[in-house]
Amino acid sequence: MSGHNVWTHKGTFLLAAVGSAVGLGNLWRFPYLTGENGGGAFILIYALTIFAVGIPILIAETMLGRTSRQSPIMGMRHLTKTHKTSRAWESIGWLGAASAFLILSFYSVIAGWALHYTWLMLTGSLVGADAATISAGFDALLASPGLMTLYHTLFIAFSALIVGMGIHKGIESGLRIMMPALFVILIVVLIYGVINGDVRAAASFLFTFNIADLSLEGWLQAMGQSFFTLSLGMGAIMAYGAYMSSEASLTRTAIAVAFVDTAVAMVAGLAIFSLVFGAGLETGQGPGLMFVTLPLAFADMPFGALVGGVFFILVLGAAVSSSISLIEPVAAFLVERFDMTRPQAVTIMVVAAWAMGLLTVVSFNVWAEGTISHALFGRSAFEFIELLTNIFMPLGGLLIALFAGWALTQSEVMKELGTNITWFKTWRFLVRFVGPAAVSFVFLRTIPQVEGYVIPSLGALLIVGAFALSQRLRKST
Repeated sequence: MSGHNVWTHKGTFLLAAVGSAVGLGNLWRFPYLTGENGGGAFILIYALTIFAVGIPILIAETMLGRTSRQSPIMGMRHLTKTHKTSRAWESIGWLGAASAFLILSFYSVIAGWALHYTWLMLTGSLVGADAATISAGFDALLASPGLMTLYHTLFIAFSALIVGMGIHKGIESGLRIMMPALFVILIVVLIYGVINGDVRAAASFLFTFNIADLSLEGWLQAMGQSFFTLSLGMGAIMAYGAYMSSEASLTRTAIAVAFVDTAVAMVAGLAIFSLVFGAGLETGQGPGLMFVTLPLAFADMPFGALVGGVFFILVLGAAVSSSISLIEPVAAFLVERFDMTRPQAVTIMVVAAWAMGLLTVVSFNVWAEGTISHALFGRSAFEFIELLTNIFMPLGGLLIALFAGWALTQSEVMKELGTNITWFKTWRFLVRFVGPAAVSFVFLRTIPQVEGYVIPSLGALLIVGAFALSQRLRKST
């Protein structure tokens, strides 16, 4: 067993997991999906999926980390030995580490854009700017590989500095300052939005219960969002779980993480769309909302430059809290496996991810559409790397559910859960059957060129195959 540290305070895992979960997606993607897919109807499906799929797998992944007390790769190696199961299950750790590495490479580039806009806002460069000017400014940023590389470098270096300082002095101290500060900033921006924007239109956009607007694709998006928002299957939760106190409740903590993550997304949605509707602007999806529409809204509002700068500091903080969780799984593995110092391990991980990130940088300019990079399945390098993570993460989550549901013994799970038999049976049913089935469909949705009758056929095949594998595993243990 590894001599891993344990968080100084029981609540630190909650801060760490929320920090990992709350990122750029919460601040634009979740509110946008909610508004476009029936508002309250989307939230209902999302909440049901969080309970039936997200929370059980979050508990499972945390449990694997806490039981092994090691990094995801070494931890799964330890668990396969102690449970006398196939070494193929070690792929859970490798998939998580690969996902974390790939996500960090492009996440750092996108987050770097927030550095650019923080500076523009705080210096008042965008005050009174019109739509054409702000849109042209964003296009100019994307067209500049040098500027994007600079921001990418600054962002990833700052994240590395926090993780390199260690579990307590770095990650724990950073999160205990950063997360409460982010919540305060979010409330300040919401109050500003209520005063200067149109909060009634924002609430109507987000919370009107319109089941007719919720298509099958909307259902799948709700399921996918509930899985991806909790950072499942990318090693971060397992890595953080290794430092979790044995006395802390897995179930209560998982529920709290899911609740806070969703609450942040809802408050962010109200704040952002209050400003957007108040300025009479369109609710654009993706980077356009964050880096064109919002700066335009701030440009004409009282104290817009100051509050806009504060808002982008919020975006940066949320991105940093996520990026440190992406560095940790691989850094912890390098420390354990090769007896490196933490600064050495973090440096190797970050330099490699930084270099990989250059592919994302040039995807927006030098290697834009029509260049050689689109030979990769008709996608840019950035889109291809993102596609890989959208396959690795659900696959890792599926395997986590199966391993925790079938390989871990009842007595071991009961001890870790520290709960009554009713919740144990509920959790085990959800993690054995419901979770794998739902994640299988999320997984298949990400695979390109899989449509029509092929989806249900492959889905059924994958679920049946996973179940057969699980049954075989149960017999062997």
